[in-house]
Amino acid sequence: MRSFRSNGSALLRAIAVCIALPGFAGAFSATVASAAVLEERKLPMRFTWVACEPNCRGWFTAVGIVTGDTPKDFDEFASSHDLGGATVVLDSSGGSVNDAIAIGRRWRKLGLRTTVGSSIELQSSSGVMKPAVLPQAYCESMCVFLLLSGKTRYVPDEAHVRVHQIWMGDRADDPKAANYTAQDLMIVQRDVGRLAKYTVEMGGSGDLLSLSLSVPPWEDLHRLTTDELKLSNLVTTYQVDDVLPQERAPEATPVASLAPKMIQDRFISGEEHQKQPVASTVSTTKTAEIQTPTGGAVTAPSR
Repeated sequence: MRSFRSNGSALLRAIAVCIALPGFAGAFSATVASAAVLEERKLPMRFTWVACEPNCRGWFTAVGIVTGDTPKDFDEFASSHDLGGATVVLDSSGGSVNDAIAIGRRWRKLGLRTTVGSSIELQSSSGVMKPAVLPQAYCESMCVFLLLSGKTRYVPDEAHVRVHQIWMGDRADDPKAANYTAQDLMIVQRDVGRLAKYTVEMGGSGDLLSLSLSVPPWEDLHRLTTDELKLSNLVTTYQVDDVLPQERAPEATPVASLAPKMIQDRFISGEEHQKQPVASTVSTTKTAEIQTPTGGAVTAPSR
């Protein structure tokens, strides 16, 4: 299976400029951390354990795109941590269909809880660094189906959960003008079937697939509304403490919003066995750039 990489020229270049005023050290730290997370979201997915003992139980983050190496990377991460019943904080633009399905099934077996957010450290007025989760984050395309794998699922109001169709990534730059073979259609329909089976296994509704598959690649990704999140059964709780019971730092004020989302990626359909190694900063393979307001970089199966 092929996975996509971010084009270096398309990576976020905007740098947030802030003026640190007395009492706003926490906000400044959050802004800098958030900008860094925007960069990480375009790289292959990484898993990081966040410890906050003795005041709360820890969680782990899953930031970046799902590639052919992601299941192996997660297995290595899980081998050194006790993840049973833990919470995973997602900030991802999606990625490989079949590899995301494989990870989602692993997470369900572990009884993980899922949410959307950016895990950062905030510095209190006393100078103590404390881990926290900012709700302003993105979970797009196949990330939405990773979110669905959680035994308990919470989506903060500020989070952006966005969906769209599966498409052949190497033709995503101009999908209307591209040519498609019967085998291309077979691959897409096969993966839609796999996704439908997985959605049922995870307790999602047909509305999630209907909403996703109604958005073509030449349109902006669709942000699910509060009603649609409920209709698709993506949310099982409206209490953040059900997934992230943690001590909050009143002195540290998180920012109201993140920097603009410069690139929105598309999830991909492709052969499960076609995988290539991932470089240190981007995943390999031929890509197509989405030249739309949402932008993006994806890959497709090659025959």
